[in-house]
Amino acid sequence: MKGLKPKLRIAVTVILVLWMCFASMYNLLKPVSNGCIMTYMYPTYIPISSTESVSSAKYALYLYHEGWRKIDFKDHLKQLNGVPVLFIPGNGGSYKQVRSLAAECDRAYQAGPYEHSFYHEASLSSEEGGEDMDEAGFKLPNQYTSRIDWFAVDLEGEHSAMDGQILEEHTEYVVYAIHRILDQYKESREAREREGAAPSGSLPKSVILVGHSMGGFVARAATIHPRLRKSAVETVLTLSSPHQSPPLALQPSLGYYFAQVNHKWRKGYEVHTTPTGHHVSDPVLSHIVVVSISGGYRDFQVRSKLESLDGIVPPTHGFMISSTGMKNVWLSMEHQAILWCNQLVVQVSHTLLSLIDSRTGQPFLDSHKRLAIFAMMLRSGVPQSLNLMMQSQLLHQSAHIPIKDVKDTSGSQVYTFSSCPGNVHWSDGGLERDLYIQTTTVTVLAMDGRRRWLDIQKLGSNGKGHFMFVTNLAPCSGVRLHLWPEKRTSNLDMPASRRVIEVTSKMVHIPSRPAPRQLEPGSETEQAPPSAIFHLSPEDMRGFRFLTVSVAPRLTMSGRPPPAASMAVGQFFNPEEGEREFSPQSMLLSTYYHKEIFMKEDHPLAFNLSFGMSLGLLPVTLSLRTASCGIKNSGLPDEEAGHIENSRLCKLRCFPPVALAWDPTSGLHLFPNLYSETIVVDSSPALWSYTLGSEKTTVVLLVDPHCSYKTNIAVSITAAATRFLLLYSAQIVGLSFAVVFFGLMRQAHAWDLDLPMPSMLSAVESNLRMPLPFLHLAVLPILISLFLSLLISQPFPPVMSFTIVSIINYLLANGLIVILILVSHSIFYVSANIHVFIKTRSQVWEGNSCFGFLLWFFNLSSSFCSLKVVRRVNPLLFIALAAIALACVVHPALGLFVLPLSHAVCCHNSLCSFLTASFRSFAWRKELFDFNSDGKDGSKQFASTREQRVNHNSPLKGNSSNSQDSPKSFGDTQLEIFHHRHGLLILHLLAVIMFLPSLVAWSQRIWIGHSFPWFLDSTLSVGVILHGIVISKPEYNSLVSCPSILGLELSMNFIYLLAGYFSFLSGLALAPYCVFYAMAAIGFLLFTLRILRGRNGEKGFGSRKHSHRH
Repeated sequence: MKGLKPKLRIAVTVILVLWMCFASMYNLLKPVSNGCIMTYMYPTYIPISSTESVSSAKYALYLYHEGWRKIDFKDHLKQLNGVPVLFIPGNGGSYKQVRSLAAECDRAYQAGPYEHSFYHEASLSSEEGGEDMDEAGFKLPNQYTSRIDWFAVDLEGEHSAMDGQILEEHTEYVVYAIHRILDQYKESREAREREGAAPSGSLPKSVILVGHSMGGFVARAATIHPRLRKSAVETVLTLSSPHQSPPLALQPSLGYYFAQVNHKWRKGYEVHTTPTGHHVSDPVLSHIVVVSISGGYRDFQVRSKLESLDGIVPPTHGFMISSTGMKNVWLSMEHQAILWCNQLVVQVSHTLLSLIDSRTGQPFLDSHKRLAIFAMMLRSGVPQSLNLMMQSQLLHQSAHIPIKDVKDTSGSQVYTFSSCPGNVHWSDGGLERDLYIQTTTVTVLAMDGRRRWLDIQKLGSNGKGHFMFVTNLAPCSGVRLHLWPEKRTSNLDMPASRRVIEVTSKMVHIPSRPAPRQLEPGSETEQAPPSAIFHLSPEDMRGFRFLTVSVAPRLTMSGRPPPAASMAVGQFFNPEEGEREFSPQSMLLSTYYHKEIFMKEDHPLAFNLSFGMSLGLLPVTLSLRTASCGIKNSGLPDEEAGHIENSRLCKLRCFPPVALAWDPTSGLHLFPNLYSETIVVDSSPALWSYTLGSEKTTVVLLVDPHCSYKTNIAVSITAAATRFLLLYSAQIVGLSFAVVFFGLMRQAHAWDLDLPMPSMLSAVESNLRMPLPFLHLAVLPILISLFLSLLISQPFPPVMSFTIVSIINYLLANGLIVILILVSHSIFYVSANIHVFIKTRSQVWEGNSCFGFLLWFFNLSSSFCSLKVVRRVNPLLFIALAAIALACVVHPALGLFVLPLSHAVCCHNSLCSFLTASFRSFAWRKELFDFNSDGKDGSKQFASTREQRVNHNSPLKGNSSNSQDSPKSFGDTQLEIFHHRHGLLILHLLAVIMFLPSLVAWSQRIWIGHSFPWFLDSTLSVGVILHGIVISKPEYNSLVSCPSILGLELSMNFIYLLAGYFSFLSGLALAPYCVFYAMAAIGFLLFTLRILRGRNGEKGFGSRKHSHRH
């Protein structure tokens, strides 16, 4: 590789990879608090006896008991009469991880349901069947009637995320465990009846499955298992579980098993009809509900995109929710923390207890009721998108909630769809206590028992038709809101459509950090963070003249102590005034030049920040600094006033900012008390499967209009690097194979043109040259993927971001392969130089014991082919048989490892031969110069000496060719062999790395029992082995030489080009394991052509002469 430009291209790709790795590792290793509270418990695990089963001999089943007292296991099992829930641990997980969920579930059962609040509750959308639900007659239970019995399977901590065979065995045992649990309830009831106890309740007919990580997928796989009893599973809850594809999509059988299970789930929800369209039967899985809970952006092992149920479970039977938008949780958490985070564990426990029908003591049979309970208990009342938040919801809600006529404190008739309870009433001191607001902003700083009147027509004019209200007061007990058609009119004789409407229940609860404590009675405190938001659109207020905000008296707050600082701020505003758009270009420039927004006083309460690129790829750091808060004179010296005014005094007046971020993939993210924080959402933008227009992120920033702020927005470089590698690592793996295939294509093309075969480093560098061949190697596959999206009716991805991100991933893949090439090159050259150096000094150091050991060690690799066992047969045949036997009987990784090992030995021998020939050529030229200076006799002496050295110290055997007519020297031939085998070494070394996780999982269970590898893995491995064996010599590149098809000559370089394109598309589809299909296809094709040519008696494979001259 000569010239500055080629070296510069290589250097840029290497620097890009190293910078991306270091930046991401810095962000990953930086400790960050997730805000979770630890869960404590007193666990006891009761083993469940196993019946005769093949799978039960390896694994075990346990029943959890919470309590510190010692119990009798048999008596405890005899009293078993609750609702069974089976916990399935994930990759490398333990059955003891059930303890947090089981302990909190036991406490929740004893303490009872949550106290009812009057915030807006979430409900099913119309797409999820919410219109068919009778929400009026459906309510959450007031008390829990049945206990939950938690079971857990012990899967020996096996790594199910790394091997498809382990995953299938776990599925089979879970099916057995479900049957064993149901049988145990029957045995316990029979034991009680034998002792004379009266039968109580009904036996459970189904088991609720709760799976963590890969355990969630195992739960889904067990649900569609052919041996599972009918209706034995009706509810599945997964925690940080991948559903779309495996997190490590490296093993072909693992990817195939995922695809097979997902295909059965899609078929299970299809309605069976006759060819004429008549209904035959309901879907097989119509009674099953699946809910997936993701850990959000802090879960680095499984992204929300993989946890989505889209395309697998219809919205009428399941949904995914992120813990960041989960009611009473609002946190993102690590992959393991989701099992012990107390906020989430408590909410899940109450949700599972709410699924139980009080009449039967078992979960509701109606799948829509179970789904509605999940929605009400897990989702927050905050709309799932900004558009839904800004739209009218009164008409939708009033269609499902019965209308009641009640009287408010002034005696007026109130038409309400969700009235406050009758026991919550305030004393009204008369009309003189009413306040009439003349400005668009209304503020409440104390619980004064007053009612504030806002004229909608006056204050909502000039485009300010939206009303936003932010408060820390609780609905009903702290604040109530009404819409009035006319002021102070008795509506007893008016139609219902003209009566007063109470809209208090539209208040939505949001997370708030603890309020500041009051140091002493009567002292001022910082403004408390808001705990609720309230929004009315112009459609909501149409037909009404006034909006009233009634604040409860401080002394009548249901007997509870008042907050240290009461706060409420409302405003009529125009959403367009607070809109700010940030293009992807401006976001990238903000890394060097921070984008600053100055918010003057009396600004809109809600700012709509629209980011052109998803914050899941380019997280931004949002910083707000208080500039002023309307206080002109603080009474302090000038040098102190500025600082205190911007800190303490402003915090006394203005509430802490709140950010709400919406993402199409992961849903809602809330960031309370926001002054300086990195806004991240767990989305997966710029993917092939991503839909057009969904790459944007919307952030609503709620800031107090009394204060002015200086806002800085800048993309976080380290966070962006971390997100990039987490999102596109699978894509980079697939593109790495494409880079190697393109490099082998370049070598085969040079061989066909009778040119010197380039090294892999030169081949990779030449493929990066602009405009060609870079455009047809990097851009053409992207265009093909877009064309395929049109053919298969797949949603069209965002073209610009998809193309740019894919090209960056291709460059990163080139950088990774270049680093691998440089490292392996260095190792080979160092070892070969040492070997040649020792051999050239053998005569001088002869007799030295240390030298004898080193000489034996370095000759061991070159003498492999001279062993008697191998010498009787073809060495390549011996290697092929050994590799195939290991791949089919033991493990594919061991069989594939033989290939790079044989390539490494050949590379070492070829490089040693090349260096030896180069050294002798240099020595001969020097001696010839010396002998020529001595005259004619010196030339004869030089010729005799050269002949003796050639006969005495010939180069390494086994790598020479047959012809004597080639102009190539022996050293050049050996260098070509090195370059050829080095390219194959890189390719097959990547194949071995793909199977390494599976090998680790296999080695863990090597002492438990042996089972043959999956047929798919073994077959593909055999094809890869055949590729490495058949094309082991450079001249075999001419093995494929067929007539042109459609103007394209079917040669080896064209086959490598197709394989590279296929690998490129596999990477874009996040399925890098599919590259094995391309390698295996090449191997079987070459093996077939080799046999056909052998039968035809063809000895050679091309017309090029490849022998050497001394």
